Amino acid sequence: MTDRHLTESLPLADTVLDEIAGQLAVGAAVVGIGESTRFSRETFGVRDQLFRRLVRDHGFRALAVQDDAGAAAALDAYVRGGRGSAASALADAWKPWRTAETVTALEWIRTFNRDHADDPVRIFGVKPAQAGPADYDAVLEHVRASAPERLAQVTAHLEPIRTAHETDEHVQRARGIHPGRPFAEHARDALALVESLPGADDRADGAVARMRLIARFHEHSVAGRGTYAGEAETWADAVADFRHRTGLRTVYWDGIAHTSAADTVLGLAPERGPQATVGSLLRKRYGAQYVSAAIGFHHGDLGVAVVPDPAADLVDARLGGTDLPARWLDLRHDDVRSQWDGPAKARVISGVYTPARDAAEHLAVASLADAFDVLIHIRQASPVRRLP
Repeated sequence: MTDRHLTESLPLADTVLDEIAGQLAVGAAVVGIGESTRFSRETFGVRDQLFRRLVRDHGFRALAVQDDAGAAAALDAYVRGGRGSAASALADAWKPWRTAETVTALEWIRTFNRDHADDPVRIFGVKPAQAGPADYDAVLEHVRASAPERLAQVTAHLEPIRTAHETDEHVQRARGIHPGRPFAEHARDALALVESLPGADDRADGAVARMRLIARFHEHSVAGRGTYAGEAETWADAVADFRHRTGLRTVYWDGIAHTSAADTVLGLAPERGPQATVGSLLRKRYGAQYVSAAIGFHHGDLGVAVVPDPAADLVDARLGGTDLPARWLDLRHDDVRSQWDGPAKARVISGVYTPARDAAEHLAVASLADAFDVLIHIRQASPVRRLP
């Protein structure tokens, strides 16, 4: 799909996108643009188009994504002229990024960087370096060479848990396809075995180090931590550290539960109470220089699920109360804030979403205007196109 066709298919006109980007850019050091779902072509497309305008018209030069440092480094290398294709650069990326829409976004950044070689856009991940499929292969090869009699035992631990790199463990549990034992337990047992083998050492690229990376990956996953909230302090520090080192104005792409500039309560875990977000920590650090935008939708077929009209108590229902294909609000304007501020719940469609519990699939904030400076609402969503 060409860039022209992409923008023509979006529910907001170019002039409106120009206006929104201009409002987001005013006084901003970091702009968090969150989606209520990672499955919608329209929400991703609006976010991508806003990012392009922030780069092209307002001098933003960094993109922070929810992925680990290694996977993001591959994306950064590609957009700075590296070998291969955008699809190959996404090979080890978090699965929600592996879409045709992300390919189009990366290709645009690469073209921009080619034309602005002295002032390129950089991409970085908010997560520390994580294990990837190659780490499992390296561990198994070490066991095969040093203690083949233990290979079946180590394999029995690693084969089930490496599937989390295709489908997150908590999503497997939600879909009823999880093999049973927690993946972190398998990983710890495999680590103990590898540490006991002949030739075990602490070389940075050795089998023990790789196995420790695998164990950390599973211990720090949503299933391993037992929470959807993420590791807000670590991720916020990654954004701040990159900006401190480079001085680059930064756009942060993530879900609204992470980009919210205020603490949130997740509808799937209300007993945990308000939780700090990446955005709330960036707001504390940068004040009004952290700007938070939320892109939501009313209903639609996302491919993974058909999402019905939102419940009446969700802000999505109020925003979608007209037949307009899209609308947007700047809650920093006093007249708008007075009409819309207050406690609010907003729909969140994650990888574990099911229409049967639609009422719980949301986040809650004490103040809508404290959480989000700008709201963008799309009436009807359709699915992203997954890469093969």
